Amino acid sequence: MDAADLMAVALLAEPTRQRLYLYLRERQEPVGREEAAQQTGVKPRLVAFHLDRMAEAGLLDVEYRRLSGRVGPGAGRPAKVYSVSSLAASMMATALSADGPAADGAESLQDVASAVGESLGGEIRGQGRTRGARQEAVKGKLKQLGYEPRVQQSGEWTMRNCIFSELSMSHRELVCPMNAALVSGLLSGAHVSSLRVERQMERPDCCVRLVSQ
Repeated sequence: MDAADLMAVALLAEPTRQRLYLYLRERQEPVGREEAAQQTGVKPRLVAFHLDRMAEAGLLDVEYRRLSGRVGPGAGRPAKVYSVSSLAASMMATALSADGPAADGAESLQDVASAVGESLGGEIRGQGRTRGARQEAVKGKLKQLGYEPRVQQSGEWTMRNCIFSELSMSHRELVCPMNAALVSGLLSGAHVSSLRVERQMERPDCCVRLVSQ
């Protein structure tokens, strides 16, 4: 499991995506956009957007087939259909979405984020022998993940970008604790005890910052 898996799972915190995902999982066979729209009460254009977004993240598999059952000339173009992916990220998402978007779902996201962070930090711990080297490696990992860390003159680290910005626009209460858990896990796994995570909800960019302790 890695950061890409976490981002895939995080997509399901959005209620419309979760509703679509659960419907596809229940059907256990490829589903077209029109059927998904009719069965979930979501507008077709919005259905297409969310299904394609989940497919890009590896949560869904995509194929093309003629839904009418007709073949040959005049049968029409094959339609795009979606089914639940068999990838590891999809299995994680199934477990997460089993009980719906309740408080337990938010807690599960934080647990997954913390585990991902600790795993990434563990790789750093094995490579950097000194505290300074590990701290620099943490900064490199945050940059690689897309947080765009900046070290201020005060020693505070700010993150200029939220890697879950799309989800944060509508579900900041889920994303901010998840960001904090991921970065805290990274510090813990890397054995960088000189920094700790603080959340600052008023910032327009990432709510996470690192301060000396």
